[in-house]
Amino acid sequence: MTTATPEALTVPEVMAALRLSRSKLYDLLRSGELSSIKIGRSRRIPADSLATFLRNRIEGNA
Repeated sequence: MTTATPEALTVPEVMAALRLSRSKLYDLLRSGELSSIKIGRSRRIPADSLATFLRNRIEGNA
């Protein structure tokens, strides 16, 4: 059985992946550094948006 990578992550999943607080994650979303979408009352962060954010941070620190 293979486990598929989710296309969109929940706020708690991204908080855990980045080891950030909820308020810091929402700061990144508000500033536009990290993109998200709303589905009803739920917020999701596309996996490719998270990958782009990390890539930009790595390139910015190089």
